[in-house]
Amino acid sequence: MDITSFWETIVNTLHDGLLVVDSRGTILNVNPAAEKLTGYRAEELVGQNCRILNCTGCEIHGRGAGVDWCGLFSSQRVRAKRCTITDKSGRGLYIMKNASVLKDDNGDVVGAIETLTDISEVVRQEQEIISLRHSCHLDEEFHGMIGHSPPMQTLFELIDNVGRSDAPVMIHGPSGTGKELAARAVHDSGQRRGKPFIKVNCAALNENLLESELFGHVRGAYTGAERMRIGRFEAAHEGTIFLDEVGDIPPATQVKLLRVLEEKEIERVGDQKPIRVDVRIISATNKNLEALIDRGAFREDLFFRINVFPLNMPPLNQRGDDIPLLVQHFVTLNNARGAKQIEGLTPGAMDHLLDYPWPGNVRELRNAVEYAFVLCPGGWIESEHLPQRVLASHVRARPETPTVGRRNEGKRTRLLEALRANGGNQSKTAAQLGVSRVTIWKWIKKYGIDLAREV
Repeated sequence: MDITSFWETIVNTLHDGLLVVDSRGTILNVNPAAEKLTGYRAEELVGQNCRILNCTGCEIHGRGAGVDWCGLFSSQRVRAKRCTITDKSGRGLYIMKNASVLKDDNGDVVGAIETLTDISEVVRQEQEIISLRHSCHLDEEFHGMIGHSPPMQTLFELIDNVGRSDAPVMIHGPSGTGKELAARAVHDSGQRRGKPFIKVNCAALNENLLESELFGHVRGAYTGAERMRIGRFEAAHEGTIFLDEVGDIPPATQVKLLRVLEEKEIERVGDQKPIRVDVRIISATNKNLEALIDRGAFREDLFFRINVFPLNMPPLNQRGDDIPLLVQHFVTLNNARGAKQIEGLTPGAMDHLLDYPWPGNVRELRNAVEYAFVLCPGGWIESEHLPQRVLASHVRARPETPTVGRRNEGKRTRLLEALRANGGNQSKTAAQLGVSRVTIWKWIKKYGIDLAREV
């Protein structure tokens, strides 16, 4: 008996949805599992273009057949790619897609076969676990970013959400806040994780070198171009390109970058052959781009293309709760790469760090810890081991006037009442008074409250 006579029965009993399309994306056949998955009957799908399912994993060119229709026909296959499709009711479904091209006896591509596995329940469980870990503060680290303060928890949630899309992201924030870490977190949170993550510092190169760096060049394109070189966009194909200090891109290069975003094609310097690129754009800046637009130094249309989803990095002075966590993290890193072993910081040294405004943000804090490592012989870092600028900012106690003394006594009484009402729990007290836990800790020290005796 010829087993091939049972192929239709085999296909119809598969649990995964199966679609067969021709070289222009027209659906030729589907199995019952595909009907159940999409909500469409077979007669509603056959003869329709595969774009009816709005699959996010497809690289549609739509200019002809085969390689001119879809990226699948040039790559020949798709393996275990997470995507979303839209079912008949308009509901989005998470799927795992595998696909291969079909060829005739002459080796010519005539179509493709795709299998769609429903992973919606798996994704839902993953999201619930992530949400639970965040709500319970089980994770103090998020893709290399440290923090459990409310601003950072909000940032982590936004990164999780935007990571599941392919929307261009613009990261705003002062220098030293960790914009590159946030960009990497967006990349690692999305379906492009595992693909290239390519960084370009747009402020470090002049106009000619930046254009070559971004788009590549052919041999002889300019003096010194002795060989062909691919650019960062080509290197980031199917991954993410991170344009740091995007506000420093020269106007002429801005025009070419806008074309890349609109047409998803690049041209190497010295060449006119278009090259297709599938790249997610993440940008970062510490400049006011709206002000640059008003001065004519930055294109408004480019701004709207790269600022689809803005992320704002909180400065360190707005997330004081995270300073002890960050300090311990930097202590651990320094211990791991040196012969000197440091236990941590004394309460007095930590007070100095908590009082300092940190204009250089997390980068300055890291440098302060490294400075202290140099001076501290071992054991605990004392105040004297910290940089002078940190020590100079510490607010020293001044003699209180009677009015100030009475006011502070009233604050001390209210704090004690709140602590007693919450059984000495500083986190609950902070929530009741609408301040951070670090603030409660500082007030306890300021007013000399003995928790063991008074609460």
